[in-house]
Amino acid sequence: MSVDAELSSSSLSVGVLGYGARLSYIRTPSRHGVWADVAMGFDDPTAWRADQTYQGATIGRYANRINRGSFELDGRQFTVPMNETRTALHGGTTGFESFEWEVEPVVQTAHESSVTLRRTSPDGEMGFPGNLDVSVVFSVSGTDLTVDYRAITDAPTPINLTNHVYLNLAGVPGSVAEHELTVFADRFAEVDPDSVPTGQILELAGTPLDFRSPAPIGGRWRASHPQMLLVRGYDHAYLLDGAGGEFDGLRLAARAVEHGSGRCLELFTDQPAVQFYTGNSLDGSIVTRDGATLRQGDAFCLEPQHLPDSINHAHFPSTVLRPGAEYRNRTIYRFTAS
Repeated sequence: MSVDAELSSSSLSVGVLGYGARLSYIRTPSRHGVWADVAMGFDDPTAWRADQTYQGATIGRYANRINRGSFELDGRQFTVPMNETRTALHGGTTGFESFEWEVEPVVQTAHESSVTLRRTSPDGEMGFPGNLDVSVVFSVSGTDLTVDYRAITDAPTPINLTNHVYLNLAGVPGSVAEHELTVFADRFAEVDPDSVPTGQILELAGTPLDFRSPAPIGGRWRASHPQMLLVRGYDHAYLLDGAGGEFDGLRLAARAVEHGSGRCLELFTDQPAVQFYTGNSLDGSIVTRDGATLRQGDAFCLEPQHLPDSINHAHFPSTVLRPGAEYRNRTIYRFTAS
């Protein structure tokens, strides 16, 4: 498999692609020491470039949805090309996932291997204002894959970066229904039929979206709750409540366990929310590197980020970056097995 950078430790091996600043693979051992790739992806470079589902990609300039592809900033109206019903999804028709990033040489120390990727998103790209200089640093140390995002701008602009890696901790093709998930959040953003936040923040208690206690991902994913009917499963932004505790200044956002292999993922972030998505748009048309087709429920995404469409909701945490400030965003994916 051809990648632009390989990062490794005794517990983790990660491949990085310059195209879309993507995570190509994430290999980690089971409780019995059997290594497997837990990230969806492809062997063929042309398949990566044909991908429309954001496999492993860095998402920007604005992750998730912007209603009608329109927002106002400092009295000016801006328009992003819509690519999903009546929304601009993941930065519009040509987001960060569609560009070649500059890949710097891998830096290897006694305890860590890392690689930095860079690009400049020019003023007006996908309708966004300002020249935005962006870097993403992937690093592997022990059981941890850390992703650090940085950006500066020369004009006010909204920014919301994340990674869209699809995961299946079993390391073999099949459903993630039996994965046990905990999300440390007590509220979520209600969405409308276009999967855009209505502006209402709802309690999770008493709904099938509640993962405050560990539960199988597939245990309630066919529930007839109105919010789940709108998106055909789970595709919601969970507001983190800090109940999971902290590590190195980051909140534990979620924990997923696959009991067959013993693999466990713990996700830490400094972002206010995490988007939990069960691959509802996967329809069997995508063939992964192992020759299997991806269908709804064969993988899940946990995407740390700000709330969708925040730029159009004044009461949501701000996503505006201004000149002289630096955008920072850190995620740790911790892979263990027991």
